[in-house]
Amino acid sequence: MVRANGAVSLRELARVVQTSEVTVRRDVRALEAEGLLDRRHGGAVLPGGFTRESGFPQKSHLSTAEKTAIADLAAGLVGEGEAIVVGAGTTTQELARRLARVPGLTVVTNSLLVAQALAHANRVEVVMTGGTLRGSNYALVGSGAEQSLQGLRVSRAFLSGSGLTAERGLSTSNMLSASVDRALVQAAAEVVVLADHTKLGSDTMFQTVPTELITRLVTDEPPLHDERAAAELQSLADQGVEITVAGPDASGGDGPSPGRQPRRDMPLPGQRRTQNGGLGPQLRSASALADVPGEQRARVADLRRR
Repeated sequence: MVRANGAVSLRELARVVQTSEVTVRRDVRALEAEGLLDRRHGGAVLPGGFTRESGFPQKSHLSTAEKTAIADLAAGLVGEGEAIVVGAGTTTQELARRLARVPGLTVVTNSLLVAQALAHANRVEVVMTGGTLRGSNYALVGSGAEQSLQGLRVSRAFLSGSGLTAERGLSTSNMLSASVDRALVQAAAEVVVLADHTKLGSDTMFQTVPTELITRLVTDEPPLHDERAAAELQSLADQGVEITVAGPDASGGDGPSPGRQPRRDMPLPGQRRTQNGGLGPQLRSASALADVPGEQRARVADLRRR
């Protein structure tokens, strides 16, 4: 599966071979010892995967249920009449499919896949950047793409990437993609990162969004045993990133089902100001949390149990 797809998640492997992730992890460790693959947080890649970037056909088959749940939640952040930027990626493509129903929306993107998902949405205006087509992910990159974003200002940027850590923020394996993503960030008042749990704790070559510029992370619920992902979420929250976690009932269909509560926002240790100077939604002050010691740790422990 790694040879065919370039990368694979432990969760997907366990589902395919109908065994536990613990067993799969042990087997992956043995395959790594033989030099057949490299282990990564939550999965495995071909040897040399730190600098390797999987193409769209490979990425589109990874963590599909998680990406659907993340896209459902992220779409709920977009309101009627907004102007946003959406970066390239399979998760942002899922988001775009859900944005087709938002009236009066303007979407600026360098992704052909995002534009295609919105091509028949009569009430959504799509603005494409210029640039050179990068065939591996169907994105426009280079100086043309970056120059077309100069002077642009929108409410939010929705971005994905190859890895996310509290230390470096969002990163990717390709220099040209990273440069365009940084230009997208400069155009937005707030930055929303869409990343499934397999990317938490992973670090790749080129930083796109430092942690201090990330307003919110929308992710899925890590497996019970994934202590590293839970710790990374806590570290991100400690640095002021709002964390929204999609529960198992959030995936499937074109959006969250009525009556469900698929999202959980983790509390933050202090106020986080967005780039436009306003306070981000659902933020709690340090004084409000002072009377509730250990609240964040309890939330993460609950996340692990679930």
